[in-house]
Amino acid sequence: MSDAPTPRPVSYSRVSLAMAATSVHANILGNVHGGEIMKLADSTAGAVAFRHSDGPAVTAAMDEMTFLRPVHVGDIVKTYSQVNWAGRSSMEIGVRVETQPWGNAADEPVHVASAYFVFVAIDEDGAPRAVPGLVTETPSEVRREREAQIRRAHRLARKQEINQGREE
Repeated sequence: MSDAPTPRPVSYSRVSLAMAATSVHANILGNVHGGEIMKLADSTAGAVAFRHSDGPAVTAAMDEMTFLRPVHVGDIVKTYSQVNWAGRSSMEIGVRVETQPWGNAADEPVHVASAYFVFVAIDEDGAPRAVPGLVTETPSEVRREREAQIRRAHRLARKQEINQGREE
């Protein structure tokens, strides 16, 4: 891999996407299927990863997805996403999912889900490539980066422990 590009502020690659939830997205309970929410979150995170790394990046892991409330057919679903941490070739992307009823813009958005994705930037041969570092500018961004480092340490420790168990 080449040397890492110039670090970028978190604000550089923030992305928000939205969709109107219809019956096509519904599960057997009549709510929006969790997989549809996951797909939108992954797409949003992918756009952030592409922007931050200046090119293709692939989903390597979904560290966590927490569903807080159901999403209803007729809701407007919005995702907000940013880089929380950047390493040599990988990035943690956080995604917040909110909804609002279709016909009532006066209602406050409702936080319905959150997720953390790990993306790896790849070159034209599919090999990992260097990504820019991350410049945190606000206390919230500093907190998110610290929490992402904790999640990364847990992922690596879990992987090491699983591999040791397989070798025994």
